[in-house]
Amino acid sequence: MRIDTILDHIDNGHMALPEFQRGYVWNRDQVRGLFDSLYRRHPVGGLLVWATESRTATHRGEGPLASGVVKLLLDGQQRITSLYGVLRGMAPKFFDGNAQAFTGLYFHLETENFGFYQPVKMQDDPLWIDVTELMRTGNSGLGAYVARISSIPEHSAKVGDYVGRLSKLLGIRDVDLHIEEVTGADKSLDVVVDIFNRVNSGGTKLSKGDLALAKICADWPDARDTMKVELRKWQTAGYDFNLDWLLRSVNTVLTGEAKFLYLHDKGAEEVQSALKRAATHVDSCLNMIASRLGLDHDQVFFGRFGVPVMVRYLDKHRGTLNETDRDKLLFWFAQAGMWGRFSGSTETAIDKDLEALEGPEGGLDNLLTQLRLWHGGLLVEPGHFTGWSLGARFYPVLYMLSRMGAAKDWGTGLALKAHLLGRMSRLEVHHIFPKAQLYRHGAHKFGRAEVNALANFCFLTRDTNLRISDRLPEEYFPEIEKAHPGVLASQWIPDDPKLWKIENFLAFLEERKKLLAQEVNRRMAELLHGDLRWLEGPAAPVSVAAPVVGGITSEEEEQQVEALNHWMNGHGLPNGVVSFDFSDAETGEQRAVFDLAWPNGIQEELSQPVALLLNEPAEVIAIASQAGYRCFQSVADLKRYIESDILVMEDAA
Repeated sequence: MRIDTILDHIDNGHMALPEFQRGYVWNRDQVRGLFDSLYRRHPVGGLLVWATESRTATHRGEGPLASGVVKLLLDGQQRITSLYGVLRGMAPKFFDGNAQAFTGLYFHLETENFGFYQPVKMQDDPLWIDVTELMRTGNSGLGAYVARISSIPEHSAKVGDYVGRLSKLLGIRDVDLHIEEVTGADKSLDVVVDIFNRVNSGGTKLSKGDLALAKICADWPDARDTMKVELRKWQTAGYDFNLDWLLRSVNTVLTGEAKFLYLHDKGAEEVQSALKRAATHVDSCLNMIASRLGLDHDQVFFGRFGVPVMVRYLDKHRGTLNETDRDKLLFWFAQAGMWGRFSGSTETAIDKDLEALEGPEGGLDNLLTQLRLWHGGLLVEPGHFTGWSLGARFYPVLYMLSRMGAAKDWGTGLALKAHLLGRMSRLEVHHIFPKAQLYRHGAHKFGRAEVNALANFCFLTRDTNLRISDRLPEEYFPEIEKAHPGVLASQWIPDDPKLWKIENFLAFLEERKKLLAQEVNRRMAELLHGDLRWLEGPAAPVSVAAPVVGGITSEEEEQQVEALNHWMNGHGLPNGVVSFDFSDAETGEQRAVFDLAWPNGIQEELSQPVALLLNEPAEVIAIASQAGYRCFQSVADLKRYIESDILVMEDAA
């Protein structure tokens, strides 16, 4: 079928995009490459469509479908979207992506190369032709181009060649693309999705969550957009959740199960009701966790897969909890995060926790009993604060203590409460013993793990952090305590001045770990309102044989990771998990921290896991590699992989 005819079919509703397809992700290099191949009449591959009745077809976008049989694109979305964008000068009705990828394509009549508009390079060269303008005017507009070029003496001699090239460029509209059809009464959504995944063996497949959402959208076409509205709301508040995570909460509300397959037979009205309830309960959870535990942004929101369990519990109690039950639920959430309850097999852990809430014997007590039996003790020991870097499992615990208790800023003397500080942008991690001083200390130059130890961290306002600069504690501690008596103790600083000297740095760390452990246990006891049986018995085990390695250790690494996630988002790809907690799948024991990771693959659940490991030792790379991760040690290398192996293959999507 001619390209022009295919675009006409899109305009009149005879061809569209199925709801389960993801958005447009091509970049300008890929668009330029497509048009170069078409101009030279090189093969660009055919299309695969699903021929189905329009009355039962669920498609993307607001444009109506034509009556009768319609063709839904299974293979070729990226190519057709690019062609439509350039030839029509606008995005198709089903578009979801960055239109800049196909806006402003030009063609040079002398070199026969394509390029995107650059004023300095193109504005004074009449041989650069706006491809979209040419395609819109068609053959009737050729005369204007010929006249313009003929009037320029240095180009008039080659007008004949240029006319031939313009005609060849216009001829792209007439190129035939082979179309294969999937048709027949037996081609249900399940069968078509399976075909889609098989065809896209090298491109973006559908995860279990995608399939569940595709089935939901068949009855409720606005489901995806409605869920995205909720996700954007939470993102604005500082929480980066994805569709699968929200769908998991919808699932627990509606079915009491974690596995998405239980959603497959639910009707549109049931799902709409469940989404409304789930979103309300998620809001309640975030408010409770932020106000009571102080965990108020994504970087410290550990144990996020505990939320679907909390949502189920809230729904069973119509969203209303007394203070005791609320705090006991928060105790469970904090403890589940501390010990990596959801770091192994997430779906299995959620299912077991949901089961603990059900039946006559079910409830919070049963949920806490299960957690204690799983982990072997819920008391915190000093050794649990032995971790280092922002990715250490107890980093959010340190943040939680600073926001829950009476921790005060060392410059203002004000309590570090959430309502006074806002988001993380106004609260900084401060190295109590400055990094620069520790690295160059003459008697003993400390390593990364010691310099970036959790016990060397505290949280301060930006102004205070800048004022302290890189001075040593023995110099600035007395000044702080004189100005604001008690503020050092509020951040669990040992009161022995001998420990404030750099030669006693390691002893300082050990003493502060004791104070931090005592504070955690005290705050956890407060949440239990006197019912301390959950904190009785042996303390939680401390792993000293296998210290956790890896993690972000500098502001530069933080900025690189943040910029890469922004780049991923701009290409329609999922963000990686920052400071990913890599743990033993069976025990939940933390083994390493990866700076940025896609544990289910960039093509979620269906491709190789990926990890970005900046300035990490060989041990971290070995752990990631042995676990099946494809490892990258620079942002540039990872981008090259994505551009060559992921984005190029996205044409199949």
